[in-house]
Amino acid sequence: MIIEVCVDTAEGLAAALEGGADRIELCSALGVGGLTPSAGFMRLAARAGVPVHALIRPRAGDFFFSEPELEVMAADIAVARECGMAGVVIGASLADGRLDAVALRRLVGEAAGLSLTLHRVFDLVPDMGEALEAAIDFRFHRVLTSGGAATAVAGIDRLVALKAQAAGRIGILPGAGITAATAAGLRVLEPIEVHGSCSVVRTGRVVGLGFGVATERVTDAGQVRALRAALEP
Repeated sequence: MIIEVCVDTAEGLAAALEGGADRIELCSALGVGGLTPSAGFMRLAARAGVPVHALIRPRAGDFFFSEPELEVMAADIAVARECGMAGVVIGASLADGRLDAVALRRLVGEAAGLSLTLHRVFDLVPDMGEALEAAIDFRFHRVLTSGGAATAVAGIDRLVALKAQAAGRIGILPGAGITAATAAGLRVLEPIEVHGSCSVVRTGRVVGLGFGVATERVTDAGQVRALRAALEP
C-alpha cells in the first residue's frame, strides 16, 4: 500500500511527512487543481526522505497547451530533475480531449529516467480504454484517475476495469475524494496505492487588499494517519 499526498505548501509537506505519507505530489495552487511548484519548494521537498513527484502544469484551465507553454513545461521538467525530484506528473490533450501524443512524447522524452505519472487529464478523454493503451505506449508508470467520476469511489467500477485492462503493465492510482471515511470502497483494488490531499478546512490568512482567503484547505497529519488505518487489512 502506498499513500501519495498532494501538497502545495512547506507546512503541508511537513504535515504529510509527519502523518506517514509514502510519496508526495508537489504542487502550487491546489485550489485550482495544482500548478508547477517553485524551484525553491522542490529543493526543500527533495530532502523529504520519500519520493517526491513534481506536478508540471503551467496554468489553470484546460490541458490543450500551446507551443510556448510546452517550452515552459519542458524547462520545468529540467528544473525538477536538477532539484532532485524522483518523478514528474504531466499530461496534455488535443482540443477534442484525446491525449496529445506529440506533446506527451516530447515531455516524456524530457523526463527520461524520472518516474512518470499521467495526471487527471486522463479523466477527460473520450475513450479511457484507448487512452490507457496510449499511456502504456508512452511508458508512463501510473495513471492518476477517478475513473472519470467526481470521486474515485463513484468511479470504482471503471477503476476496476482499468486495472484489469492494465494487467500490471501500468499502475492505476485512484484519486479524488479519498478520505478515511471513503477508503473502504477502494479495497476491491488491492494491492493499492491511493492519492489524496488529506486536508482539513481552517480559517484563511486574510491580510487585506485581496492577499488572502476566508478559508483554506491544509494538509493534516491526522488525516494521513487515518487514511492509512482505514486502508490497512
